[in-house]
Amino acid sequence: MRPLIDADQAAAQAGAVRLDVRWTLGGPSREADYAAGHLPGAARLDLDRDVCGPAGPVGGRHPLPEPEALQAVLRAAGIDDDTTVLVYDDGDLMAAARTWWTLRWAGLEDVHVLRGGLKAWTDAGLPLETQAPQPREGAVTVRPGSLPVLDAEDAAAWADERELVDVRAPERYRGEFEPMDPVAGHVPGAVNLFLGEDDFADVVRLRERYAPHADAAFYCGSGVGAARTALAVTAAGLPTPPVYIGSWSDWVSQGREVARGEER
Repeated sequence: MRPLIDADQAAAQAGAVRLDVRWTLGGPSREADYAAGHLPGAARLDLDRDVCGPAGPVGGRHPLPEPEALQAVLRAAGIDDDTTVLVYDDGDLMAAARTWWTLRWAGLEDVHVLRGGLKAWTDAGLPLETQAPQPREGAVTVRPGSLPVLDAEDAAAWADERELVDVRAPERYRGEFEPMDPVAGHVPGAVNLFLGEDDFADVVRLRERYAPHADAAFYCGSGVGAARTALAVTAAGLPTPPVYIGSWSDWVSQGREVARGEER
């Protein structure tokens, strides 16, 4: 099952639960944007509050949620174990991909991301609405661990034995610039493949890009961009790869060894 769908396919989905997860890194909540217009019937989820756990000294800036907390959020949105779920954001697929990944990790199977986000929907001439839905209570059971996840120890071992890929911008990988975390650099042994070069409109190019890295695991700053890369790999028809979900923010919070420059 390909995880990305276009607006016309999303509009034709019968009985799908739609989730608006528009989000701005380090910015204000997007509740006002949701109230101003969202896909018909879409429930609102906040990435920081609802999809991720609270940031702490270990786990990074966007750690995994507690299963019980995520289950309550998904049930409140009307989701059952067999529900088809459509997730969308503004179109950069950062929040949508992390939500897709989290729901798949939680055991849901029929989860899709709207290619192009809200703009693709409106560009297709499809309507928005402003009223919030009143869904019935769902009965989903969260089953964590349904996608492969690495912690810091796993990531270090992966970099030693296989291929660990850092998907942040090259200057962040090299340690020349770090806007979010207190230490710049990368996990020793990791290589760099910038997520900004992914073209989600061209599945063939995605496959050409990621087929040579089919056995890799991925990380980023806090597990959001790496989830986006996992979406790209899956959309290319390859197995969903392992993700170091705590990523760089977790790595440096533990005071682990840091590498800078290019790996040789």
